[in-house]
Amino acid sequence: MARIELRNVFKHYGRTEVLRDISLDIEDGEFVVLVGPSGCGKSTLLRMIAGLEPITGGEFLIDGERMNEVTPRNRDIAMVFQSYALYPHMDVARNMGFSMEIRRDAAEKRRVRVTEAAKTLGLGALLDRLPKALSGGQRQRVAMGRAIIRDPRAFLFDEPLSNLDAALRVEMRLEIARLHQRLAATMVYVTHDQVEALTLADRIVVLEGGDIQQVGTPLDLYERPANRFVARFIGSPTMNILEATPTETGVELKNGARIDLPQVPDRSTARQLGIRPEHIDLAGPESGQISGVADVVEHLGSDTNIYVDVPGLGPLMVRAHGNVPLRPRDAVSLRFQTGNAHVFAADGTALRSAPV
Repeated sequence: MARIELRNVFKHYGRTEVLRDISLDIEDGEFVVLVGPSGCGKSTLLRMIAGLEPITGGEFLIDGERMNEVTPRNRDIAMVFQSYALYPHMDVARNMGFSMEIRRDAAEKRRVRVTEAAKTLGLGALLDRLPKALSGGQRQRVAMGRAIIRDPRAFLFDEPLSNLDAALRVEMRLEIARLHQRLAATMVYVTHDQVEALTLADRIVVLEGGDIQQVGTPLDLYERPANRFVARFIGSPTMNILEATPTETGVELKNGARIDLPQVPDRSTARQLGIRPEHIDLAGPESGQISGVADVVEHLGSDTNIYVDVPGLGPLMVRAHGNVPLRPRDAVSLRFQTGNAHVFAADGTALRSAPV
């Protein structure tokens, strides 16, 4: 496998900066997920690692060897794309082993490698089928098998599950997690899906506007976001962000409600309070900090999402465990779990984001 290093990497298209000063170390056998909104540069960065896009500046190394000018075929990296791109006239076995066929490897060697990869991916009974006779999930497994056959130093995935329906996404997400456990391979994965990032990654890299906003484990980013962008981007439903001004003991919201935050050492620059939907509790009228009216109630079975209209604050999203017997227009009293609150300065920097 491989250790991947990016040192002050830049990417320009003419005068347009796509990526700026990207520095990142990916350890041997690590699963790193790149996330961010459309246009943030995550797919471009992946293609630069693969060699499909030239690097404008900086250095890219694999196991300490500079790879900037090395051609894609000589980087020994396998890439799985969003599109399966299978040859329709070839059966599964030939699709998987075609790279070895091009290299003129012996037929017996190809057969052994294809059989091993098919066993790993649960494709053993499908080797003689054409792609048209496969489901979407099976086709994506064939594309993954084609990458495994090469025994590369690293695997790159560019939104491989985005063309699948919800049930197949779950199935394939588990398949990729199991594959990483079996192969202990270095993997770099691009997605815009929150669940994929949080469940698959050893570490997540959050990109925005060509810059790395934060790198960390899924729980680090969820519990200790470095800034307002990461706080809102990581987690679904998204974090509530409320305008606030500092007080001696915490912050005051726009509607006059005061929230005590003794865990925040310096509140003087606080301008916003962040609170995740699951960290707001339904309370009795006497114990609630703020009150409002339920606008929309979503009963999901395991949870209930409640969109609360709070006078002076606007809409607030609350997630309660279980089935809550609320209906639209019901009065709601709320209490914040202040130990899980996040405070941001005017520039979006987190003043305190670690739960007590």
